[in-house]
Amino acid sequence: MDYNKFVEKQVEDIREAVGDGIAINALSGGVDSSVVTMLGHKALGDRLKTYFVDNALMRKGEPEHVVRVFSDVGIPVELVDAREEFLSALRGVTDPEQKRQAITDTFYADVFVRLVKESGARYLLHGTILTDIEETVDGIKRQHNILEQIGIDPEDAYGYTVVEPLKTLRKDGVREVARLLGLPKEISERIPFPGPALATRIVGEVTEEKLELVREATAVVEEELADSGAFQYMAVLLGDRATGIRDNKREFGRIIVLRCIESVDARTATATQLPWDKLNQICERITSIEGVNRCLYDLTPKPPATVEYV
Repeated sequence: MDYNKFVEKQVEDIREAVGDGIAINALSGGVDSSVVTMLGHKALGDRLKTYFVDNALMRKGEPEHVVRVFSDVGIPVELVDAREEFLSALRGVTDPEQKRQAITDTFYADVFVRLVKESGARYLLHGTILTDIEETVDGIKRQHNILEQIGIDPEDAYGYTVVEPLKTLRKDGVREVARLLGLPKEISERIPFPGPALATRIVGEVTEEKLELVREATAVVEEELADSGAFQYMAVLLGDRATGIRDNKREFGRIIVLRCIESVDARTATATQLPWDKLNQICERITSIEGVNRCLYDLTPKPPATVEYV
């Protein structure tokens, strides 16, 4: 593919779709939403209003870091505090698809409807990629950013039109566009991170206590494996507990799973053969997190597993 022509075409298409109106988009700091932000800014300038929605589900320090990175490249990002809205929507929900639906409803029907009204925008630029569409349409798992492809008309349902510049690309293609647009390497080469964020890495109900555990474990895993060259790596909090020993006393603690995979476009994946010393080091650090006494390594390929747990 000629990615220069792709960029030119998408910029032209965004301008044509939005006309002289205003568009908004949500920036998570992942490569998909970052590329959409760059394309939208290139097409619309200050008629694109970019928001970072803090949904309480992000990695440690993520909101402030992403806002700063884009400020450095001349794109203002408004930080929106929606933590209580998302935590309330997820309270008591344990089914994976219901969790994804709760996040979708809160994001599109609550937060973005409010932002649309406040900004006067009628268009939402969206970082949907081809893999998102395929996994949702095939019934594997509902991606939170899929609307029209499953029969939801966002204009009727929410009052705005969705524009999806990346829906013909997979992750490797999005990275090529990111490099072409001059995004910093920490964004263009960043490992994938799901839209529903850490909610996809908690099996069972999402609570603030569980979020803190998986957030700390995620920071350990990402620090330890930053130079691994793997496609993606993560920490997952299981719903069960396990008996352990700490300070010569019985402990009924949490279980963290380490997942690290090799892939090109996330359609298929295999577990990374990490060195034993590295696995031991990660295990030692994760089980040092208060309340966690087991650390497991997931060897399952995709298929039969998906990349994420939820």
